[in-house]
Amino acid sequence: MIGSGPSVRRTGWIAVVLTAGLALLVSSGRAEPDRCPLPSKHVGLLFPLDHLDAAWSCRLDPIITHYTTANRVGPQRTPLPERIYLYLLDHPVMAAALVNRLDLGLYKAELRGAQEFWATDGEGTEGVVWLLLQDRDTRIYYVEGTHDGRFLPRVSGKAVVLLRVQSVTDSRGIESIDSTMVSYLRLDNRFVSGLLSLLRPLIGNVVNRQILKAFDAARRLGGAMREHPEQVLFEATDPPGLPDDEVAFLKEALARLHDSAVPYRLKP
Repeated sequence: MIGSGPSVRRTGWIAVVLTAGLALLVSSGRAEPDRCPLPSKHVGLLFPLDHLDAAWSCRLDPIITHYTTANRVGPQRTPLPERIYLYLLDHPVMAAALVNRLDLGLYKAELRGAQEFWATDGEGTEGVVWLLLQDRDTRIYYVEGTHDGRFLPRVSGKAVVLLRVQSVTDSRGIESIDSTMVSYLRLDNRFVSGLLSLLRPLIGNVVNRQILKAFDAARRLGGAMREHPEQVLFEATDPPGLPDDEVAFLKEALARLHDSAVPYRLKP
């Protein structure tokens, strides 16, 4: 038969091997989606961004790489033990409700999914927040939001927020949390992008002010829980009260704070 000699058979085996190898490479590429490498070090702090899913890493990459503003705030101290602070941090609807009811701010929040919530400061800034990663001392968030303020036209954008918390005990024996936040913001608005060189300092100041305002609300809530536990519990249970499990945790937390040796005096 024509073409049945040893050289033809050898060529056929080579073709089979090459085809199989190509198919393996293609299938391997499809099995492991492309990952966008993100830096782990941000203004001197390490964050495990390499632990994020590939899809999220590529979503965050343009914000971190081509940000409009980048800000670091902190460390800011909140007079709460680690367990209580982390509980409030991971229950944003509860924390916002307490801040609002105690007249410490106009914050509101509502859950949108298992790791997703909507929040507003009541003064023109609102957005949807996704919690991407959490461990004992780190939180990584992705935010899509808008700001409508006196000094800026209505702007929308996306942000990556990196939060590091550290438990500390001061000279008075008060157990507190030091929080440091790094944020990257990328604006969507073409008009603002065209004026970016002029507006970047103003935008940076607005972002810093919003972050500091949130830290201050957390600090004042911690002080109220230490100094005015009865009032905090009243606001938590006044109809419509918080969910039963949150009230139960709050009662335990307030009792523990009240039994601590040194009272915390709320600063104005």
